[in-house]
Amino acid sequence: MVIKLKKAVLASFVILCLLFILSLRDYKISVEASSTTWTVDDDGPANFRTIQDAINNATSGDTIFVHMGTYWEHIIVNKSIALVGESRDYTVIDGNGTGNVISIKADTVSVEGFTIKKSGIYPYSGICIEPHIGNFISNNKIIDNYEGISLYYSSNNVISANILSNNYDGIYLHASSNNVFSGNTISSNNYGGISLYASSNNVFSGNTISSNNYGGISLYASSNNVVSSNNVVSNSYYGIILALLSTNNTIYLNNFNNTAQVLTDSTNVWTYGGEGNYWSDYKGQDLNEDGIGDNPYVIDENNQDIHPLMGMFSCFPFMLERETYYVTIISNSTISDFRFEIGNETGNKIIRFNTAGKYGSVGFSRVMIPIELMKYPYIALVDSEEVIPTLLDTPNKTYACLYFTYSEKNHTIKIISSKTLLLYYEMLDSYFELQKDLYNLNETYYDLLNSYTILSGNYSQLQKSFGEMNASYQQHLFYYSEQAQNTRSIMYIFAATTGIVIITIIYLSKSAHVSITTKTKVIKEVK
Repeated sequence: MVIKLKKAVLASFVILCLLFILSLRDYKISVEASSTTWTVDDDGPANFRTIQDAINNATSGDTIFVHMGTYWEHIIVNKSIALVGESRDYTVIDGNGTGNVISIKADTVSVEGFTIKKSGIYPYSGICIEPHIGNFISNNKIIDNYEGISLYYSSNNVISANILSNNYDGIYLHASSNNVFSGNTISSNNYGGISLYASSNNVFSGNTISSNNYGGISLYASSNNVVSSNNVVSNSYYGIILALLSTNNTIYLNNFNNTAQVLTDSTNVWTYGGEGNYWSDYKGQDLNEDGIGDNPYVIDENNQDIHPLMGMFSCFPFMLERETYYVTIISNSTISDFRFEIGNETGNKIIRFNTAGKYGSVGFSRVMIPIELMKYPYIALVDSEEVIPTLLDTPNKTYACLYFTYSEKNHTIKIISSKTLLLYYEMLDSYFELQKDLYNLNETYYDLLNSYTILSGNYSQLQKSFGEMNASYQQHLFYYSEQAQNTRSIMYIFAATTGIVIITIIYLSKSAHVSITTKTKVIKEVK
């Protein structure tokens, strides 16, 4: 009996399983393919020995991680992959003097962490993008090529934090637009730093372009580009070249210190938001002490920087709670060791940096601080001594701009946004608002009291007038009573007289009538 029961239970279980499987017959299961990370090592255990073999076997979305070593290759990246080197200085791709070292022939490719060197001569490059979009080239050392990085007919690419040296052009653009170049160091024996031909709407920001043999930045037939916050210094001939009708480019907050600053045949914009560029050969003054020159820096009759900076521009980005903030400093001192800190006990936010300059002169710093990062009030300390900064009015209302001076020697500068002081000033502001309201209430009270006094005087005058009118009324009422009494007496006399007259008339009329009647009878009787 027990055995039969067990068989029945087992049979029921099997039937339920079959029914469940049948219910899943039309149910579709989709599995999203995950990306794969492939490894490359030229002399160790890895998936591949060459980078190109890894690319050929990868699919879009994969990552290829390349271990340190020297790879003698010419790489063609024709898939949307990430190419990552283990160490920028020791993961080397060497083109051996021929062709492009890396040719990017796909969109959304990223290349980072390599030394890329020894392309062929013209027209070859260390990295060549032709013609694709959305690629990311970062943290590479690109040396000894004809062109360091070249873009042909390519847009929306980001080139950042690369070191480019000993190339013909560090970065070369041909008919390429809407690309961003930031944080690159382009120096040491490139013929030209950055060169653009027929390229527009690109942004060059935060790059160091120095010690190049001809020009720092060269634009030919290129318009509507933005060049800002770059150090363009120590180039052998020109800091920036704008030729072949390169118009309407906006150039501001750059440091120019070159053999010759500008070569141009075009009209461009040299200031933005009330700030221009630093020019090492500017001879103007700053009598109103705001860090901006009082007179324009004249390039030619069509080009003037109307807000030249009196010191070099520095920009310091940092992260706080997943937000990136930028503090910018214009100073005639050398700025170093910039730090942002939060006090452990006080919660105060602190900007700290060092200044260095020539002894015996006056130094200044113009510091732009995001208000979202550090709110008023600010305490400025030069070493341990407090200075009172001037809070400048600027077009950008999301930043506070502080200007202060100091004797020019080595200093440690601190700018503190005190949480306690902020609360104190907020309470003080509330107190002053209450004082203002109380003053207004007092003013209103005294106005009302004055009005009441005037009304009270008017009321007393009205009472007096009313008394006089009442007395006059009583006098007139007395006269009226007398007149009424006299009138009544006259009326009585008149009525009595009238009655007597009427009675007399009636009496006389009757007497006359009787007399006439008697005479008539006598006459009749005589007859």
